Amino acid sequence: MLATVPVPPKRLDDYVDSAGEEAVDRLREVARPLAGSRILMINSTAFGGGVAELLFTQVALLQDLGIETTWAVLEGSDEYYGVTKSVHNALQGAPLAWTSEMERIYRERIRANAAQLTEAFDVVFVHDPQPAALIEILEDEDRKEGRWLWRCHIDLSTPHPPVWAFFEPIVNRYEAAIFTMEAFSQPGVTAPVAFVPPSIDPISPKNAPLNDETMHEVLTAYGIDPQRPMITQVSRFDPWKDPLGVIDAFRLAREDHPELQLVMAGSMASDDPEGMEFLDRTEAHRDGDPNIHLLTNLHNVGNLEVNAFQSASAVVVQKSTREGFGLVVSEGMWKGKPVVGGDVGGITLQIEDGVCGYLVDSVETCAAKISELIADPDLRERMGRAGRDRVRDRFLCLREIEDYLRLLSAPT
Repeated sequence: MLATVPVPPKRLDDYVDSAGEEAVDRLREVARPLAGSRILMINSTAFGGGVAELLFTQVALLQDLGIETTWAVLEGSDEYYGVTKSVHNALQGAPLAWTSEMERIYRERIRANAAQLTEAFDVVFVHDPQPAALIEILEDEDRKEGRWLWRCHIDLSTPHPPVWAFFEPIVNRYEAAIFTMEAFSQPGVTAPVAFVPPSIDPISPKNAPLNDETMHEVLTAYGIDPQRPMITQVSRFDPWKDPLGVIDAFRLAREDHPELQLVMAGSMASDDPEGMEFLDRTEAHRDGDPNIHLLTNLHNVGNLEVNAFQSASAVVVQKSTREGFGLVVSEGMWKGKPVVGGDVGGITLQIEDGVCGYLVDSVETCAAKISELIADPDLRERMGRAGRDRVRDRFLCLREIEDYLRLLSAPT
């Protein structure tokens, strides 16, 4: 068997206060016919990205619902992760010279992992392109059992054609392909298609309420002044998250608000070999500015610290230029903060422009909206309330799990 990820238990009853009793009861009802089923989740890393964060909650709650759920991760290599990071970027539109050598590296590592899949499951969820070709190997070896579904978390609206030409026939082997939104699907996908937006866990350490004393302690520990307004972007250090553009927007907004601080926090994930390089580029762009704080898990930044940064912020930013969803947008909204986000991908599902934040498409517009919000506490309060209500209605984890279970219960 592939290496599995141990998941701390969670109780569905603990979500009544945050999600509502009706949502809890509805999820129990949908799960009842699937009790005793065996589900396997497969992805490429157990930490450092949104998919891993989703799975920690989903696996635990599925287990609490009586559905035997296992989470396994691929065994990668430096070469393999180099290829899959390039694939990730290419499927989101970046050009790539796709070569037979890259294809060989990818298939060779997938074949080695497929050899370890020896247990049978009723349902297998395969997350994103990294493990996608497992189904191809198992079908060709006549070892595929159960229903296989491909869950795509990235923005597939404008993929680089040669790379998508490689993955399209693989995706079409699945019983269903699940995308975040309709715009991400491709016309060549012949497998049944479903659309399921991701979600946040409202009672996780990253999203549970914090008291002022804890926030103050975290901020001062990282040299952030609790008495001055701050904006925060939480994301991987990745070109699609536009950290250099965030710094530029901050510098423009600071012309109107000299007291402003910027926190940029992110995790260095095991399947992202470009992360350290782009962190170095961001550090160079910071150019020693003491009002810009670049922090990662290498500085012991974890869920509690991210919670404190977002909760203490006047404005949360997610200035992505491509985005599959961006859990941090809903995280900020859940904490009652207006969010200024890139007008792209899954961010547009979350932010109702002008109601709970702003959608922006340039450094200048981003800076102007940040400046407007910093200057108007009443506007921040009003947008923050609207954002929290929107997340409660649409983007909590119980809804996403319910969507999956309804898909599994539908006639095949």
